[in-house]
Order: sequence, then C-alpha cells, then structure tokens
Amino acid sequence: MECTIRSQNAEIKRLKSGEEFEALKKTHQKEMAEMGRKLAKSEAENAALHAQIIDNRNKWMEVNEDVVKEKEEALAAKDKELEKMRQKLYETERKLDEARDELREEKKRTYEALTEVEDLQGQILKLTARLSKDYTNSSKPSSADPNHKKIPNSRESTGRKPGGQPGHPHHPRKRLEPTKTVEIPAPEEYANNTDRYLPTGRMVTRQLILLYVKADAIDYCTREFIDLQTGKTVHAAFPAGVDNDVNFDSTVKAAALLLNAQCNVSIGKTQKFLKEISDGAIDMSTGMICGLSAEFSAKTEEERQQIFNDLLNQPVMHTDFTFGRVNGTQGAVIICDANGLVLYQGREKKGHEGIKGSPVELYKGTLVCDHDPAFQRYGNGHQECMSHVLRYLTGSIENEPDRTWNKDLRTLIREMIHANNEAREKGEALEEAQIEQFEAKFKETVASGMEEYEYIPPSEYYRDGYNLAKRLHENPEDYLRFLRNPNIESNNSAAERDARKFKRKAHQVMSFRSQEGMNHFCDGLTIMQTLEASGENLYKAIASRFDNVAVTAGAE
Repeated sequence: MECTIRSQNAEIKRLKSGEEFEALKKTHQKEMAEMGRKLAKSEAENAALHAQIIDNRNKWMEVNEDVVKEKEEALAAKDKELEKMRQKLYETERKLDEARDELREEKKRTYEALTEVEDLQGQILKLTARLSKDYTNSSKPSSADPNHKKIPNSRESTGRKPGGQPGHPHHPRKRLEPTKTVEIPAPEEYANNTDRYLPTGRMVTRQLILLYVKADAIDYCTREFIDLQTGKTVHAAFPAGVDNDVNFDSTVKAAALLLNAQCNVSIGKTQKFLKEISDGAIDMSTGMICGLSAEFSAKTEEERQQIFNDLLNQPVMHTDFTFGRVNGTQGAVIICDANGLVLYQGREKKGHEGIKGSPVELYKGTLVCDHDPAFQRYGNGHQECMSHVLRYLTGSIENEPDRTWNKDLRTLIREMIHANNEAREKGEALEEAQIEQFEAKFKETVASGMEEYEYIPPSEYYRDGYNLAKRLHENPEDYLRFLRNPNIESNNSAAERDARKFKRKAHQVMSFRSQEGMNHFCDGLTIMQTLEASGENLYKAIASRFDNVAVTAGAE
C-alpha cells in the first residue's frame, strides 16, 4: 500500500510540475505539424484528384453527350422507323380487319350457299322421289301410270314355245247343236277319179256359229169399260212390270246394266249397241238406262244386308278405300272382301267418317288392310299388306342408298312370303322354330334401322323410310300375323282387285253426277262381284233380281 501511495504521489508531483504536459505538448505539436504536412499533401493530392475527376467528368460528359446524341439520333431514326412500321402495322391491321370482314361475309355467303345447296338437294331428292314414285316403290297403283313398263310375273322361263305342248290333251271349242246343215259337194277331181281317190266313208265337219239378237214383243190386251156414274174408264190390271205403253223386261234390263256397270260402256254407247244389235228393235232411252242402277239397288237391298251380316261372321276380312269423283269433287268407296263376299259402299270421305256404317265398324276379327291409321282402331287384329311394305322398302333403297336395313329387310320379307306361300300350297303350316327365327330376324333388322336413323337422322325432305321403320318397330305383330295363321294372306290383293273394278268405271265416267248415283253403282257392283265369285251365270242372275226372285247371297 505504501508503495502504491509513493508511486501515486510521484505521479502527482510530476503532473504538477508540468514536465509531462510540456512533453506531451511538444509531442502533440510534432504530431500536429506532421499531420498538417500530411493534410497539405493530402489536400494537394485531393485537389489534383478533384481536378482529374472534373477533367474526367468533363470528358465523360462530352463522351456521354456524344453517345447520348448518337443514341438520340439512333433512337430518333428507330422511332421514325418504328412509326413507319406502326403505320404499316395499322394499315396491315386495317387491311386484316377488312379481310376478316370480307372473309366473314364470304363465310356467311358460303354458309348460306351451302344451306341453299343442301335445301335444293333435299328438294331435288323430294321431287326425284315423287317423280320416280310408281307401282314398284309406293302404294300408287299401276293403272295410275299410263306408260308404265311391263309388269313381270314370278314364273320361271322354261324355254318352251307358248301354246300346247306335245302330249297335252286337245281342248277344242265347244260345238253347238246345229240348226242347219250345209253339205259341200265333192269336187269332180276327187269324186270321178276313182283310180287315185277313194272315199273313206267319213264326213269332215266344221261348224260356223252365228249370233242373232231376236226381240220378242208381247202385247197384253184387255177390254175397257166406262163407269156411267163417274165417267171414268176402267180395265183389268196388267201384270207387274207392265206399267207403260212400251216396257222392257228383266232380260233387256240385265243386258243394259251389264254393259253399263260391268263392262263399263257409257250410257249412250249402251243405247246405241242394243239398238244396232237388235236391228232397231230395242231402243231404250238414256234416262231409263241411267235409272237401272237405282232400280237394281232397290231390288237387292235385302241381299246386300245379308252380305253385310255374313261379312261380320268371317274370321278374316280384307278392306280398302278407293276414290272417285262426284260432281267435280273427290268421293271415296270402302270395300270389304271375305270368302267370296264383296261389299262396296260409297262415301263422301275416307277415314273414320267413311268407316261409319260399314262392316269394319262392327268387325271383331282380323283386318287385312293397307297402312291407314283409321283401320287401326277397328277389329281385334291387323295384318298390314306386305306387298306395300316391299314397295316402300324399294323406295327407301332408291332414295337412301347409304342405308343397309332397308335392303336386309326387303330380302328377309321376300324370303318369309316365299316360305309361307310354299307351305300354303302344300296345305301345311310353317314350323314354330322357323316362325320364331323369322320374327327374331325381323325385329333385329328393324331395330338396326332405328339405330341407323338415330346415328344419321333422316332428311326433312324424305322421311318415308324413317316413318316405315318406326311403324314396323312399334307394331311388328301387325306385319307378321300371316306367319302363324294360314287363313291370313300376306297382302291385300283381294281388296285391291275389287277396287280396280270401281276404278275402271270411275275412269270411264270421269265424275259421277251425284253421291246417290255412285252409291247405286256400288250397290250393283256388290251383287255382281259376289255373284261372279260364286260362279253363277251373271246375266241370268241379274235378270232374276230384276224379277224380284233373288236368292240371298251366302244363305244355305
């Protein structure tokens, strides 16, 4: 401790004497002088550096100004070039917009043109289908095509000449009992030359048949009296049918009615023919010939009613509508045919209005008909005419060649009809396995057709193929019923053949004068067709109806 105190006291003494301060001051002055020199040197160096910096800055500024100037000039050139390019771009964009507008308009015109082309192609398809529509691909009858091609039959050619074949029995013309015999003398060359010609004892006979129309006239006479009280004349009653001064009996009426209604000879030509063939003896007025249909209709009303009732008892009935003109407008005729019974009924319209009052309205059996929605509500079962289906398929094949279902179904239906006809000719029925195979294949083919139309929809201008496939798909049993019932035909040819009888008359008269007149003609045609189917002598049967001795058709 004492040592420390002595040391601190010595230090205090030295500080108080100033020696240490002076030494520090001298040292400090030296350091300050040295620092001054260094600072002056540093300032000089800084000044030199500052001057150098200023010089460098000036030079840099000059260079920078030159560079900036060059850059500005380059930028100005670039801007000018850019402006030119921008103007070109604007011009290009304007032209591009114009081109786009033109392209848009061109696309619009192209789309409109393609739409119009598609529309025109559809119309061409529709008109082509309508133009090519005939009895082979539609329900249009062959009689409606005056210049149609020859209708081929289904018989196979044998290569033999037409006519009787060797070994075929001779069928001579029927000989009549001769009313006169004329013997031709033998030529003298044969009779007097016995050295060469000898008689065989046999006579060679050839008959010549002549036709004469002989008109017999019966005069009925009776004494006349006068009533003295009233002044009126009286006489005995004449037989029925002898009402006028000159009357024609049932034989003349039957001949006139057959010519006019069955042979479709006009009233004027019927009058002329009867007059000329009778050498002027039979000269009926046109008014009387015209009224024969109404008279015959009235005398056969009960017989037609019996035909109506008998048709209702048939298990299968064919029916169809046909058309004719009445007083310049279209009228309709409904036809019912079953087992040799035929009924024609005149109607103002077809459809449900035409069915009212016909056997179809009350019928409970199977109806064989063409595709007519009105018939679908009547009967307990239906069989659509497969001949019409084949025609519709032919039309679909012609107008939709890219589809396959129509070709397959047409081949299948022809095979079904052929197999069914072969079995019917043998008096047999198709086997159940074969029927089931046909039914399954039919439904499968129709289903494939519906898939085709779902994938590629039908054209709005030709939908017949699609409509047919839809009908077949919805009600396949209405097209396959003939496979299971041998009494059901696969077609409606019976009613169509009956319809031709009316169409021939409708074509001849062109237009009936009244609905009543067409009804009377249909009534007469009903009796004639039923009598013809029964094999009766039509002329005698009609004459008997005029005499009111008709036998009820179908009665046992």
